[in-house]
Amino acid sequence: MYSAAFIFEPGEYDDEFHRLNAIIDAVAKSLPGFLGVDSWQSTSGSLRNVTYFWSDLETLKTFSMHPAHQEAKRQYARWYQGYHIVVSEVLRSYGDGTLTHVTPNERQHDG
Repeated sequence: MYSAAFIFEPGEYDDEFHRLNAIIDAVAKSLPGFLGVDSWQSTSGSLRNVTYFWSDLETLKTFSMHPAHQEAKRQYARWYQGYHIVVSEVLRSYGDGTLTHVTPNERQHDG
């Protein structure tokens, strides 16, 4: 399993942003290796993090090469003050079982 975290400082969004964002979201969800997405924002709202989870690296690459994603990358400066991407291989995922998450809970909580 892989994750791709898109960390960014939002700027001003316009109609073109919303159009491309809707396409990109639909493309991600349509791919067989898409597992889910988490999104967070700092308490000040100045930074956001959208993390996509993928079953395999090839699906992540397919997503990143989609024409709408490539177009958004070319125009990012219109909508973001800055960004950073972190692609990671997920080695483990576990918790106490009380929170639902897109990644599997690999360990049972002993209480």
